[in-house]
Amino acid sequence: MSERLQPGDVAPAFTLPDADGNDVSLADHKGRKVIVYFYPAALTPGCTKQACDFTDNLEVLAGAGYDVIGVSPDKPEKLAKFREKESLKVTLVADPDKKVLESYGAFGEKKLYGKTVVGVIRSTVVVDEDGKVERALYNVKATGHVAKIIKDLGI
Repeated sequence: MSERLQPGDVAPAFTLPDADGNDVSLADHKGRKVIVYFYPAALTPGCTKQACDFTDNLEVLAGAGYDVIGVSPDKPEKLAKFREKESLKVTLVADPDKKVLESYGAFGEKKLYGKTVVGVIRSTVVVDEDGKVERALYNVKATGHVAKIIKDLGI
């Protein structure tokens, strides 16, 4: 079971391929705030809703100094299909070996329809300009989550 991050922790560094196979690193965003969100699977209803909400609010978030990166265990090819099908503007990266998901505490035991299963825990981590965790939210809901983040961050 991976440890959950706490405010003040150093956000784990990562470099993962995006939907086009280009490397995306957390270090690329130094000096800006980054919302890193973790979702179970591209092209599923909840994950689609969440990705579309982030896309719809991307200008507002960017205007407030936030970049958004979505992380899932999907392969880049599936992320490309997801991006095209839903006209997504957020950066989506692939973590098929789940190392980054685990390092952020976003992979482990969770309840699904009353059963305990191991999988991706829908989570959002807000990283500040210095690479430290500002907020770490776990077991978030797909619907309404982006609006809540915007409200909580005072944007």
